[in-house]
Amino acid sequence: MRTFWFTEDCYPDLPNADSYESIRVDLPSSHFDPVRGHELYNWYLDLWGHADEMGLDIMNNEHHQTATCMVPAAPLMLAILARETKKARLLILGNPIGNRRQPIRVAEEMAMIDVISKGRLECGFVRGVPYEAAPANMIPYRGTERVWEAHDLIMKCWTTHDGPFNFEGRWFHGRQVNVWPRPYQQPHPPVWVTMGSRGSGHMVAKHRHVGAVFLAGYSRIRELFDGYREAYLEMHGEHAPFDRLGYLALIYVGDTEATAREGAQKLLWYMTANKVPPHWASPPGYFPPSIAARVLSGRRIGSGIPLEVTLDDQRERGNVFFGTPDQVYEQIREFWEYSGGFGNMLMMGQAGFLGEKDTLRSMKLYAEEVLPRLKALEASTTPAEAWEKSKAIPQREFATQDSVSADFVR
Repeated sequence: MRTFWFTEDCYPDLPNADSYESIRVDLPSSHFDPVRGHELYNWYLDLWGHADEMGLDIMNNEHHQTATCMVPAAPLMLAILARETKKARLLILGNPIGNRRQPIRVAEEMAMIDVISKGRLECGFVRGVPYEAAPANMIPYRGTERVWEAHDLIMKCWTTHDGPFNFEGRWFHGRQVNVWPRPYQQPHPPVWVTMGSRGSGHMVAKHRHVGAVFLAGYSRIRELFDGYREAYLEMHGEHAPFDRLGYLALIYVGDTEATAREGAQKLLWYMTANKVPPHWASPPGYFPPSIAARVLSGRRIGSGIPLEVTLDDQRERGNVFFGTPDQVYEQIREFWEYSGGFGNMLMMGQAGFLGEKDTLRSMKLYAEEVLPRLKALEASTTPAEAWEKSKAIPQREFATQDSVSADFVR
């Protein structure tokens, strides 16, 4: 069991949410103070450095035109971390390759980071959230097709070493492609792809990539993980190893239940601040028509990132784990067994106004008192046994809440 520590590098110093329409896409940049931004950028980099020192791995990502994430170019942050850290695996989850017009440049950037870090890169590819369509000046229709064509071009860039090749696709074209440097890891860095439906896991499993799921909770985790496992078993004739699956949740560990609740409540800013109107949440062509109609009607869907949430409800749903080290371990263990097991915990450990002292204390408690037990849990069973045991656990049902489903968040 590996844990990738994560912060989305938010800019939390915003006016009352009633004063603006959306935290994404059209929030005026006049609300951004560059002096404060300088402090935050360097603090976030320091936090990742502490994660490296504590034996945790590192995850980062990017978003555009939003205060929820000040990183519009995740490769830049990862390049700094490739030089400043020593041991941690460096996961970018990820590159929104369906919105990038030059997949070859992505291949070059990732290969360079892999070489600088001496082969510590874990390279994730994502479609991008619906709010990214406007900033990217992209029509989101057939976005998944663009993602997989860009993926194929990048993989060819990484694995072709005998001189230039040409690439002629529907969405992307390359002439005299000859990427320097080539990756440190051969044949290429480990690849991650986010999954949003049972069917989307099939392509990920086909390539033996790591399938990652964000905030799907108890209500959807089996559908998503089982779709991957079924496809992996059918295509490769063996059960998917634990390390082929990853799950992201908000996690806060405190010395007492009271301090943990206080810290987790601050961490919940990630959900409660996500004010987005329907026209940004459902751009034409991003969702299938049936889902788009539900979003635009105001009903919304799923178990993902709601505006009105409570901490206990999100813990019950499996989106947030908080408490003392014993409590957090038991919460993750219960979810792990229910899901059929996974080998990568993606720990969102900082958001909103959660400060340095509390963030580092949670990180330390998790690294020293929770992670060793999670590693022992994974080692106690095989993927086949864990999957079979999960089928005997009754399905949990939850009422639909006012949210945009987490399967479309990446």
